[in-house]
Parts: sequence; C-alpha cells; structure tokens
Amino acid sequence: MRSQWGAAAFIGSPSCLFLPVPYTFSSTTHINPPSLAPPLISVPVTCAPCSATTSKPMDGLTLDTATTTKHMKDFIRAVESIEAVNPGLQMLDVVKGLRKAAGFETDLIKRYLGDLSDAHDLVADPSVTSYVSEVINHSLSELGKEKGVVLTLDGSNVALAPMLLGLEAGLQSTVQALYPLIFTDNLVASFLHHVHNEQTTVPFGTKGFWDSISSPKVYTLSDLPSLATDALITGGIDGFILGSEVSTSNHLERSLSDLLKSYYSHQPDAAGLDASPRLISQKRRMNFKKLVSFSLLKSQMVQALTVRRNLNESERKRLDDVMNEGFDQFVHVYAVCPKIVTRSQWGAAAFIGSPSYLSLPVSYLFIHHTYQPSKPCTTFDQCASDMRSMQRYHQQSNGWSDIGYNFVAGSDGSIYEGRGWNWVGAHAYGYNSISYGVCFIGDYTSTLPIRSALDMVRYDFTSCAINGGRLSSYYYLYGHRQADSTDCPGNSLYREIQNWSHWESYLP
Repeated sequence: MRSQWGAAAFIGSPSCLFLPVPYTFSSTTHINPPSLAPPLISVPVTCAPCSATTSKPMDGLTLDTATTTKHMKDFIRAVESIEAVNPGLQMLDVVKGLRKAAGFETDLIKRYLGDLSDAHDLVADPSVTSYVSEVINHSLSELGKEKGVVLTLDGSNVALAPMLLGLEAGLQSTVQALYPLIFTDNLVASFLHHVHNEQTTVPFGTKGFWDSISSPKVYTLSDLPSLATDALITGGIDGFILGSEVSTSNHLERSLSDLLKSYYSHQPDAAGLDASPRLISQKRRMNFKKLVSFSLLKSQMVQALTVRRNLNESERKRLDDVMNEGFDQFVHVYAVCPKIVTRSQWGAAAFIGSPSYLSLPVSYLFIHHTYQPSKPCTTFDQCASDMRSMQRYHQQSNGWSDIGYNFVAGSDGSIYEGRGWNWVGAHAYGYNSISYGVCFIGDYTSTLPIRSALDMVRYDFTSCAINGGRLSSYYYLYGHRQADSTDCPGNSLYREIQNWSHWESYLP
C-alpha cells in the first residue's frame, strides 16, 4: 500500500484501471462460489478527478496505517475528516460518495439504489480514501480472515457495507429495498452455498475474534465459514434500523458522522441502558424486533429460491430444508436470544484440562452475583475486563479449570459466555452437572441490577435456552444460597428472583 511505504502524492491526474476485486456482499453475479476464496469480478475502480483546486494537499485528516485500527471510532474519524474537506454535502451525498470511493457497486445495488453516476467524488487525503475502501469492501479469505468488519464500542463486530446500504436506502426513501439489499439475497446465497458445501460450511452466522480488543486490526472466523457471517448480519441489522430511522425522520441537516457517533459511541452511565436513548447499538435487538417483519423476509426468500433453476430435485429439496431450518435459527439467534459475547470475543484464556459435558436439556438454573467486582459493568470494555479478572481468579486462586459460571450478565445489554451451553460449570456444589449458573456482575446485597439486565436474564436468556433445547421448559430456578452456605446472590437479588416464575423454595 502506498501510504504504508510513505509514498509522495501522485503528480497530475491518474488514469483508471479495471481491477479484479473480491466477491462482495449482496452480489447476485456469483451465487455459488466454490470455496471461501470467492470468484473475482471486474468492476471499475473509480478515481477521484484531480484539478487545480483539489491537487494540493488538503487540511483534512491523514491516517497513519501503523496506528489506525478496524474500530468504528476510527471509521467515524475518517468520515469526519471527509465531511470537513467536503463542506455543504448532505448525509446521502456522503454515503454515496463513500461507496463510490470504495468502488462498491453490484447489479443488485444498482437495481434498488441506482448507479453512482451522480455520486460526488469526495476529496480526501489518499490515506483516508485507502482506509475507507479497505473497511467498506467485504471479503473472506481461504485462511478465515474476514475483511470489511469493524469492532464497535458495545463489542459487536459490524460489516460496514450492509450498514451503509441500509442507510442509503432509507435516505432515498427506498425502504422496500432494505430486505433484499441487506438480508434476502445474502441469506439465500449463504444457504445455497451451504447445500453445496455442507461438510465445510455452516448455513449462516459464523462469528470471529480480533487479534486485539484494544487495537483491532485482523478479524478471524472462529468456526466453519458462511457467506452470511455474524458481522454481515449485525451490520445488516444496523442498516435496517438506521435506514428505517432516517426514512421516517428529518435528518437532512444531520451529518453522517454525527448519526454514527450517536448510535455507536454511546457510553451508559451508572444507570446503564435503563436511562439510555432509544437509538443506540446496545439496543440493536430490541429495535430490530420492533421493526422487522419476519414473515415478509421469509416470503421474499422463498420467492428468491423459485428462480434458482440450476438445481436438481434432490438439491432443491435439501435447499428447502436448509432454508426452513436456517430461517428459524436466524430468528432464534437474532430475535429470541440476547446478544451473547463469546469467549474469544472477551479474550478468555484456555480451559485447563478437558471439560465435562452437560446432558441437555438441564432442569436447574442457579442465579449468582459476583460480589467482587462489586460494581455493575455498563460497557463492553469494562465487562470484558471483569470477565478476564474473574477467570484469572477462578483459575489461579481457586485452582479451577475455568471461570465457574456458564453465563454472566452485564449491565451493558449483553450476556457473556463463560463455560457456555455445553460444559459443566463450577457454581453450585452438587448440582453443576445438571444446571446452568448465570451470574450478574455486581454486589446485590442491598441494591438490584438495572431492570434491563434483570429482564435480559429473566425473559430473554431463559427463552433462548428453552427455545434452543438447552433448558427444560419445566426448569427449576434457585438462588446460589439454596445450594451452598453463602449469601449469594445477595439479599436484594434473592428477594427479587423469588417473584420470578419457576423459582422454587425447595431444592431436592
């Protein structure tokens, strides 16, 4: 990359080449790439014209590629710098200009959003243009590296392409394009790809992890790949929410960077999400469930499948099964369940030894509090740090194999994976092999967790566990003190859970 080896500016006006670029989100040209290395398609890379008024260095931001990360805050910083040297542009102008600068255009996009012939050639420092192009264009490598993804303040991994497409559709008042642009085409392509590669792929939703939480630069898939990765789906959900918002509200005078900052950069105070605004990324799933029509999405997917005429009878039958099962699982993961931050995402150390496995579904659910840390965590950074701290204590001081709890609830809107759905925990002596242990971060001797955290465990987590076949629908709920000689989960929280359905006073 020119900026990495310190190139001077191009003198004069560059000519444009037709270059092969990776298969990108929502392309219908190649519906069945043979492997993780997608086919290459030739698209024109748009070069911003240089003129006497723009060939001189601008006063905007210059990005140092050695320190710039794949974090949403750095992308927003790049957008701010572009807005600063391109004054007078409205949000739609900037969104289309970013897509043009990144060379991001497919037949599907042109069908719903039109071509980029009227898009502005944004003026920016070459380092900024290079960074924007890199983080917008989505691709998967054979080594499981996913590009075009950024880490957000709430710990989510977001593909920028579908988020920006959703915004553009909303700003053009083309809300009917939200489903096909963001979900329909990509999910159908992913399901079809899985049918042809069942041993080496999953239907959708592959998650990943960063090389560094504090300075993310490389994002690697942590499981078998899918064309509709978790980052693409999460970015799509954000695009759906933000596109719906700008289509119904007056955002003409608002800048893109301001909208992104208000959505992605909110840091809850001690009151947590209970006192936070409606339109923030931490409330992504709540907003998505209110806006989306799953019946419409499924009908569009069924319709999209009818045009796949290159399938034989057995392939079509298998695709129908995969789509029906996959769609139900999609709703389960992104609408029924709370956001669950995986071990790799919060930076867990390895399990010591070999875990024992639960026999599912389990029939017991124990509620805990941490006591120490005594304060609720309200941000991803704080909660992830608390998880690592608890794991170190449990492994190094207690001599356990891992953090004791199966799951931990933060006050940031997320559940954190401890030993998870399948491993036996170390949280309620004598009952570990037949139960889940869910712990609230904080000391709840005299106070309660915020209402959103309580509801997340009481309703969302239990529905997720039951719907997924991991927790019996006839489960029994207990406080930790009912199994051991302890004050856990604190007097206030223990009184609270006695009002929850499934709580039992008698523990056999």
